[in-house]
Amino acid sequence: MRAEPDGPEDRLRRFTTIWSRAVYPVTSTSLTRAEFEEELRPLAHRLSELLRARGFDADGAKAVGGALVGAHCTDPEALARTLDCVDAYLVLYCAGDGPQDEARMRSSRLQHAMAAGYAEALRERTLAEQESIAQAALRAQGVVAQALHASEARFRAVFEGAAIGIGIADLDGTVLQVNEALMRMFGLSEHTLRGRRVQDWVHPEDAPQTWKLYDELVRGEREHYHLEKAFNRPDGTVLWTNLTVSLLRDADGAPQYQLALMEDTTERRLLNLRLRYEATHDALTGLPNRTLFFERLEKVLGAGDSQRFGLCYLDLDGFKTVNDSLGHAAGDRLLVEVADRLQSCATAPGEMVARLGGDEFVALTTGPGSERAVDELAERIMNALITPISIDGRDLMVRGSLGIVEGPSGERTAAEVLRSADITMYRAKSAGGNRSELADPEADARAITRHGLTTALPTALERGEFFIEYQPLVHLGDGSVRGAEALVRWLHPQHGVLGPDRFIPLAEHTGLIVPLGRWVLEESIRQARAWRERHGEESDAGPLRINVNLSPCQLSHPGLVQDTVEILERAGVAPDALCLEVTESALIGADDDLLKPLHRLAEMGVDIALDDFGTGYSNLANLRRLPVRILKLDRSFTQGMQQFPADPVDLKIVEGIVTLAHSLDLAVTVEGVETGAQAEQLRILGCDTAQGWYYARPGPPERLHDLALVDATG
Repeated sequence: MRAEPDGPEDRLRRFTTIWSRAVYPVTSTSLTRAEFEEELRPLAHRLSELLRARGFDADGAKAVGGALVGAHCTDPEALARTLDCVDAYLVLYCAGDGPQDEARMRSSRLQHAMAAGYAEALRERTLAEQESIAQAALRAQGVVAQALHASEARFRAVFEGAAIGIGIADLDGTVLQVNEALMRMFGLSEHTLRGRRVQDWVHPEDAPQTWKLYDELVRGEREHYHLEKAFNRPDGTVLWTNLTVSLLRDADGAPQYQLALMEDTTERRLLNLRLRYEATHDALTGLPNRTLFFERLEKVLGAGDSQRFGLCYLDLDGFKTVNDSLGHAAGDRLLVEVADRLQSCATAPGEMVARLGGDEFVALTTGPGSERAVDELAERIMNALITPISIDGRDLMVRGSLGIVEGPSGERTAAEVLRSADITMYRAKSAGGNRSELADPEADARAITRHGLTTALPTALERGEFFIEYQPLVHLGDGSVRGAEALVRWLHPQHGVLGPDRFIPLAEHTGLIVPLGRWVLEESIRQARAWRERHGEESDAGPLRINVNLSPCQLSHPGLVQDTVEILERAGVAPDALCLEVTESALIGADDDLLKPLHRLAEMGVDIALDDFGTGYSNLANLRRLPVRILKLDRSFTQGMQQFPADPVDLKIVEGIVTLAHSLDLAVTVEGVETGAQAEQLRILGCDTAQGWYYARPGPPERLHDLALVDATG
């Protein structure tokens, strides 16, 4: 028993043999199969090189597809068998030791490029043949016209020997003569064809102008016409032809006969239909793909205001987990089953289902009652996903998030409709998934704005669009300014000044918070140095301190401590000039590794403040393990003190927090102080410092210097 080949050349030879055996039976060639295999060998070698190349060479793959046409593999089945062979065996025999998933993806792209090259070469060959046939037809037309007047023998030689179908009829449409090629095309005898009327060959797919052109020709108003026409064969199949009909006149110029020249284009048309199908349908599920769906949606949206549409955009929840745990093959089977279920949901006229890619599907319904129809369609889709899908003996629960868009045609483009559906689907996914949401223009606008801000964030930092405002921290005992909190703002070119609530969450999500936070820290430390140089000698309360907010993402960044040290050293500022504020919620359940950077900064002399204290529902015992020196009491505890008399419950809570903090040697800062009565009550309760509009709104650094100077002088 002979062993399987192991070397690259042996594997390539095996692939070439399999390819030639698959394609040879449907190839019109005089070569033997062994000779045909030798002709395919350089093409197989080229495919092997393309599979293992660094970059993807689409032109190389197209050239291989074109070479198939040159090798007379023009039967549509030859392309199908070639693509099947490449799909099944190219990676197996030619990929080498590289990643198989990458090789299969490269193989898939090579197949698409080969098909495109094949179609292009076949089209060029067809055009050349058509030109040749057209020239032959013109020559035949001239010869036939002369033969009718001059020589029956010469006419018969051309008529019978022509490779294209030729028929002659009188002006009433009665067929008088047909040649052998035409009889073969129709599968009928000369006796059956002669005597038939041209008008009997009406076909449902005739172009609207077909018979108008015919009437003009037999009336002598035109000399010829050319079009594509279908004919019914006796066996029930359809014959597609390129038809040229010319008017033959007698010696005096009077119309006498009509001459039809027919080229059989049936196989070429079937190939084009197949290529069109492959280009507009998903290879895995057989559903229409994004291209065909967009064509259909654009047609619906262009139907005018009288037409309405409904669209459901489905994304499977947790599909990545299936791929990661069970493999992509199981994921593909899951997608096929989902596609089948969705297809069964859209069976009414005007409804279609398509796969956009990955685990994203869309369903479209049209008609005057689309508001009710799309709701029913969405309900059918969600119900279709309830039953588990069995894959490799496992019952998988499938859930999906669905975005629904409904409205009149003519108001939005296809891209706008799909974007709205996509946004709505993600809104459903953000709400927990396994649900549907109806599109909301205001929510769409907010999402689009968020996307625009997210996209603009990186360049905004480079262009210097961010700036910092400072809100003073005031000592409640003597009213002196002890420092300020740095609050970053974004001067957006279109939206104006944006507060941190508009862009900090986006920066957190994209990771830009780290460079942005570093920039805020640098600017704030630089400003702290400027304040200390101008104000340090004049204030009995000591030099001003700067408070900078630290996000959870920055807290977990490995470069936090090093960046802070470098910024302080570069600015020549002592660590006690800086206070980093961390929200209580960010430290709930924090382990020792997360707290380690804060401990190191605190040991250096940097103050740590626990921001929004009281909103995180953390265990108060955790305060002993946190390296904080300041509690910033959330404004929700002190709002009841803005009026007199203050809420006694709030007073008790604040008093208890202050007592606890002072017992732990922690200072207490209060946010959101807006009235004098509130400030006085907080002073009585023992709070140390405060900030809020009662003292000053956030503003430029010069304002804080002026406030501090007033406190220092009088």
